[in-house]
Amino acid sequence: MTDYLIAPSPQAAGLTRRVRGTDQTGAATDLNVVEERPLTIFLNGQEIVTAMTIGDYPEYLALGFLRNQGMLRDDDLIKGVDYDDELETVVVRTEAQTSYEEKLKKKTRTSGCAVGTVFGDMMEGLEDVVLPDLRVRTSELYALAARINRTPSLYLEAGAIHGTVLCQGARPLVYMEDVGRHNAVDKIAGWMLSEKVSAANKVLYTTGRLTSEMVIKTALMGIPVLASRSGFTAWGVEIAQQVGLTLIGRMKGQRFVCLSGEERLVRDADPAQVANEPRKLGRKAAK
Repeated sequence: MTDYLIAPSPQAAGLTRRVRGTDQTGAATDLNVVEERPLTIFLNGQEIVTAMTIGDYPEYLALGFLRNQGMLRDDDLIKGVDYDDELETVVVRTEAQTSYEEKLKKKTRTSGCAVGTVFGDMMEGLEDVVLPDLRVRTSELYALAARINRTPSLYLEAGAIHGTVLCQGARPLVYMEDVGRHNAVDKIAGWMLSEKVSAANKVLYTTGRLTSEMVIKTALMGIPVLASRSGFTAWGVEIAQQVGLTLIGRMKGQRFVCLSGEERLVRDADPAQVANEPRKLGRKAAK
């Protein structure tokens, strides 16, 4: 998987732990389980949130979370991003000091996994969103799904994890995983902000549900296409249609469903010529 810019590292130290239990017959079995740890994010002197995360790429997670909550703009001058492993904190420092007390009062808990925290005024910026009119080739979608689903990952190693992949054409670029799908997409947003990567010609692929928050985050990042192996929520579909986001779900083997942006699909692949997925991609058997 050398052509990924960032790929999962399922064997990296500290991401999983070996735990002994018993199976349905009462026999002893060992299983890899995903670690999760707290990460507290500060913006200048203000504590913003404590997220539960697997612990990799904390700087990208902090930058992306703040950017996706509207606390960081693309043109903000970032003076530093400091991670302290012992204190489990990331401090993002900007040129301008800003207070977010009122915004913090409006935070709500969403239906997402782990830290599904979104602020009440997160949708305000959607009125100004104009997404690029990116044409999407179905041949590229099939190629992306096949490649991503076969990439060694924490999901295949231990499960209990979500993945999000930034793609361009038929190439997956950056593959992030975390216990919450929102954390995974925030890591990608942080990487894009740090590396000043354009969103105009990108596709975001996620293993999780296509909820309102996932649609909002993708649109605010300026990415015109969101695809998933999983299904939709009605509000997610409604928002995608309002902002002109191409929304594709239930991508498995030959099948997918497009509920927004059908006019931007270029159907250049015959589904009958696409290999079906094995019935279960499955994780490694416990040793």
